[in-house]
Amino acid sequence: MKPLPPSPLSPLSPITGTISSLVATARRPLLEACLAAAQDSDAVFTRLYPDSARAAAQHADAMHAAGVTLSPLAGLPVSIKDLFDVAGETTLAGSIVLRGAAAASADAPAVARLRAAGAAILGKTNMTEFAFSGVGINPHYGTPPNPADSAVARIPGGSSSGSAVSVAADYCVAAVGSDTGGSIRIPAALCGLVGFKSTARRVPTAGAVPLSTTLDTVCAMTRSVEDCILLDRILSGQGLAIPALPLAGLRLALPQAVVLDALDPHVAASFAAALSRLSAAGARIVELPLSLLHEAASINRFSPPEAYAWHRALLAAHEDQYDRRVARRIRPGASMTAADYLDCQQRRRDWIAGMEAALAPFDALILPTVPLVAPPIAELEASDEAFFKANGLLLRNPSIINLLDGCAISLPCHAAGTLPVGLMLAAPALADSHLLGVARAVSAVLCSQ
Repeated sequence: MKPLPPSPLSPLSPITGTISSLVATARRPLLEACLAAAQDSDAVFTRLYPDSARAAAQHADAMHAAGVTLSPLAGLPVSIKDLFDVAGETTLAGSIVLRGAAAASADAPAVARLRAAGAAILGKTNMTEFAFSGVGINPHYGTPPNPADSAVARIPGGSSSGSAVSVAADYCVAAVGSDTGGSIRIPAALCGLVGFKSTARRVPTAGAVPLSTTLDTVCAMTRSVEDCILLDRILSGQGLAIPALPLAGLRLALPQAVVLDALDPHVAASFAAALSRLSAAGARIVELPLSLLHEAASINRFSPPEAYAWHRALLAAHEDQYDRRVARRIRPGASMTAADYLDCQQRRRDWIAGMEAALAPFDALILPTVPLVAPPIAELEASDEAFFKANGLLLRNPSIINLLDGCAISLPCHAAGTLPVGLMLAAPALADSHLLGVARAVSAVLCSQ
């Protein structure tokens, strides 16, 4: 792949490192630069919070000057997806149909925990309407272009589209979003970020507009594994003990079913190069047939009926105000019978048991996060066929881990100056601590290229 043109990031963008690298940085000047850049951003934010963000930054600076030990996130700009409740305002979830809905009476737990950690919440970020696609296109508020390519306006990935761009374009140190079928990991992969999907039950989903109550996960994307560990600690309220794992000897299972199909040449080459580097560093990469993956698509049918249950009254009254592609994905949920739904739940339980048994000998799964590089926005806006084909491919690999009720992290694995490619590590439920230890070891090799 040809090298990309120079990055289009604004010269005002002040964030150039990880959260830990900003420990001695004055918060208020940093925040002002971020606000100035964010106000000129293209469809990234749906709302900014300059007053409360300034207050958080100023408080952090005052406490630091007084010698008070602060949370590493104190006074630093963070974005939240337009899915989460903020007390006193209506949560729109990327829609226009909710504009007349009642205001939230309280912050969502995820938002409250960020505030308690002293974060300067910069604003709410744009998203796929109601989180129902992995592409990131929004016909109501525009689509934030992927910062990786200044020559072609490419999709950022979704549904946490503005979340990803807010970090990749250096407006924020981290972004909190949701992941139902890959909505953190897909945009992380396409924008060159680290995106961690924790085990769903570890972080409360209250105060977030639901897509699938079975699969929804509240989680974050950042620039590094260490920053994802920090955000997970805040969002979950759990200080995981992350083991220091040497890469040499780690057993990484590479599935041969489904996940390597239809890879873009740049994705295939980048992933193969990453595997070669990891093998040379001592990781044991084991090809695993894992034929159970062929069953995943037929079991993973929870989002349409669970979304329809929430949307049915709104759709009946105001379907003309929906993104037609989102409505098209919700509507089939009306035809699923209770018996079929319960059958999918039982099949999922059996499938998870089989997957966990197959993965027990390994430290993690390793696979491409998505099989594509980010397509141009215009191509997908113009064609339903192109849109739904790309959407299906983008969701294919990451949604397997949601079905597994597992945890996963996407790490950049592309060569500098080329379109971003994500490498995903994944494990069964509640293996988050071990998985993050594996990610630390893998990231140390991938980031050294």
